[in-house]
Amino acid sequence: MTAYKIECKDGVLRVSFGEASQNDQVVRDAATRLEEMLSSGELSGGQLLKVNGPASIPVAFVLAHKLAHIYGAIGYYDPKLGKYVISITHNPQYNLGDLID
Repeated sequence: MTAYKIECKDGVLRVSFGEASQNDQVVRDAATRLEEMLSSGELSGGQLLKVNGPASIPVAFVLAHKLAHIYGAIGYYDPKLGKYVISITHNPQYNLGDLID
């Protein structure tokens, strides 16, 4: 079992913690999984990626660094708002702070 799990389905990157671990291991597991997904074509980039699930701040940095280069915009789900908040954008269709379903 890994310290961090990542799966992509229907344009949503679902992230979650696995076995109890410290952030050093969680960050390594997240980076390794993302590299696997990128090299296999499971993540190939596009106009928008939605991310849903818990992440520590160090893991959020890994996700942002790896994904911002291949997606035009990234929205992270906010359960309080019930929407995705655009938090990275290079796509003129999306502005920082936009709320999307």
